[in-house]
Amino acid sequence: MAGKRRAEGPPSTARPSKDEKEPKTTKQRVLKVLKWTGITFLVLALIAVGGFIILYRSIDIPDPNSDFQTEASHIYYADGKTELGKFATQNRDIVGYDEMAQDVKDAVVAAENQSFWTDKGIDPKGILRAAFSNAQGNSTQGASTITQQYVKILYLTQEQSYKRKVKEAILSLKIQRQQSKEEILTGYLNTIYFGRGAYGVEAAAQAFFDTTAKKLNLRESAVLASVLNNPTNFDPANGHDAKKALKERYDYTLDNMAKLGNITEEESEKAQKRLPPFPEQETEDTYGGQKGHMLEMIRNELNRLGFTDEEIDGGGLQVTTTFTKKAMDAAEEGVLAGKPEGFGDKQLHIGAASVEPGTGAVRGFYAGQDYLDSQLNWALAGGQAGSTFKPFALATGLKQGYSLKSTFEGNSPIEVGDAEIENQGDTDYGSAVSLLKATEDSINTAYIDLTLALENGPEDIIETANDMGVPPEKGKAPMRGFPAHTPGLEPQTGVSLGSQTVSPINMANGYATIANGGVAAEPFIIQSVVNADGEKEYTHKVKTHQAIGEDVAADVSYAMQQVVATGSGTAALGLGRPAAGKTGTATKTGGAVSSSWFAGFTPQMATAVMYVRGVGNGQLDGWLPSYFGGDYPAETWTEIMTREMEGLEVEEFPEPANLEERDPPSEDHAPYTPPPPPKTTKKPETSKPPTSEPPPSEPPSSEPPPTSPPPTSDPTDDCEFLGNCPTDPTSPSNPGGGNNGGGNGGGGGGNGRELATRETVGVRRG
Repeated sequence: MAGKRRAEGPPSTARPSKDEKEPKTTKQRVLKVLKWTGITFLVLALIAVGGFIILYRSIDIPDPNSDFQTEASHIYYADGKTELGKFATQNRDIVGYDEMAQDVKDAVVAAENQSFWTDKGIDPKGILRAAFSNAQGNSTQGASTITQQYVKILYLTQEQSYKRKVKEAILSLKIQRQQSKEEILTGYLNTIYFGRGAYGVEAAAQAFFDTTAKKLNLRESAVLASVLNNPTNFDPANGHDAKKALKERYDYTLDNMAKLGNITEEESEKAQKRLPPFPEQETEDTYGGQKGHMLEMIRNELNRLGFTDEEIDGGGLQVTTTFTKKAMDAAEEGVLAGKPEGFGDKQLHIGAASVEPGTGAVRGFYAGQDYLDSQLNWALAGGQAGSTFKPFALATGLKQGYSLKSTFEGNSPIEVGDAEIENQGDTDYGSAVSLLKATEDSINTAYIDLTLALENGPEDIIETANDMGVPPEKGKAPMRGFPAHTPGLEPQTGVSLGSQTVSPINMANGYATIANGGVAAEPFIIQSVVNADGEKEYTHKVKTHQAIGEDVAADVSYAMQQVVATGSGTAALGLGRPAAGKTGTATKTGGAVSSSWFAGFTPQMATAVMYVRGVGNGQLDGWLPSYFGGDYPAETWTEIMTREMEGLEVEEFPEPANLEERDPPSEDHAPYTPPPPPKTTKKPETSKPPTSEPPPSEPPSSEPPPTSPPPTSDPTDDCEFLGNCPTDPTSPSNPGGGNNGGGNGGGGGGNGRELATRETVGVRRG
């Protein structure tokens, strides 16, 4: 049988099942992804465009007369009710486009928005450029056009949100369709804030150059165009750093004007050689007296906390400060009562400040001259600290194991490297004076000896001072201060003698740490900020830390109480309640006295008073009737504190801890042990115990006898604390200068003015 024949043609194949399809290539998969990505992007773009169109049609340009309503910011004392002052509402004079100098219009465009004349109200390229720059970690850049800035200021809020940015962009597009570029630039220049309370170019021309917007020249125009970018940081009135920053922005503006063809390269280079002169301007009377200094401090601190000048001047803020009217009045009245007669405040500058222990609240200060006459605040500027810095060295020594009984070199002079350190008047106090005695009589050589005996020398003193509230020379500190840095606070052997420049606020805060049992608090002046809607924008939180031990603080406080009781600060006895303090004077090269201080505290308040002359380092000796810290500064301190303490309960200090030596870095400073008294059966003729100081178990009395003069120091002062009382209080000091460290010429008396002569820093170069 014949076999089956297959039909001619190619062999047939069965159709593959669905599961047997060949896999797609990589190219096919990529094309599919691109296809769907493109579709998705197109859909999203259509949605975005549709949404933008809907928003564009639904958002109307608001009425600036209703939405752009500025409110003055009110500043209150610490009670939150008594108004201290207010920051002025907008100071503006509206002028037309033709009433503005062409240079100022060109300069503002060159500095703020070079594409202004060609863009559509927004600058997409600028937005992308700023986004990429910011994403790369460069300095933050903005991309707002002049139109956007104008819209934001005139119609919107300062809220930082995408919703506001979208609304800003839409309104900018609408505005540029409804108004000409000239109208937009005119509105912008009449609205923008330039600093110094000036809104608009006309007010700014008057505030900075005492002229009109139409008469501004090229250099003046470039300054105003630069200043508006950051009214606080670029105002030359705010100091050297601000003027330097302004010059950089000023050069940038002029360079851009040349690039845009507004001026020639030669004109740009010529103008960049220097800033224009800034005439002195009269300050408003609302800033007269000490109030101007207060408001300037408050504004600067609000800026530091993140509030813009626009918010401060027109945001309707309610700011509660730490200042009390009582403390501010006490500072001003106390200075006027305590200063020498016949000395005006153009040469004699007195800075004072009071800080509350435990909270760091700055309650009051005295800045010096009327703010209208000088904007320099001496409560912030400060002066050389002199011997008021010794308590920080004393605290350091006690921390490292020494005690108030430990003895150090009291004779004068002593050689340190190529220099000789002297006591005031080159007085010898003996070769072994106690730290207690060295503090009472402000013995320089003993404190130099102490510094050399510390584990790390002056570095340790600086670290302690930083912890207690005196900011470092530079770098980060445990606490910020007013100001945040201490010029000249360097690790030099003489750091305890106070050549560094310390502000009265920071000095008072450091002493407040002692009054508060060693717990330091960061100083502050703003308690809270509430916005125009009644919402709290800021509330201060008290920041504290244990800077020195409680026992160390108690003994440092005790030594400083003796300065008031029998040492160089007896003028403070007039306060009539327990007080502790330290006198201080500093000298500059050549030996002239450049500052005079008294700083001290009660348990409730720490206050520092500083006297300087001229630019801050003028010669006081031979000019003032007396330059000693125990004289006018101590008397001024007493006048201030008497007013501040009025109505407050009399509080006692904690008893001294009577710390014993605890493994100090050097064993060469052990307490002096007097020889045993000779055996005798005869009763001494004078057996009364010393009365100039109570035993350590009793708080020292600072109340002077009602009719007798201030107590004078006796060779046996502090003997009960130090444990080396002679058998006969009327006998001379023990041989060799050992008794209480008093030594040769040491424990001697006199009033506070005589004792104060021993404290001035004396350095003779070898």
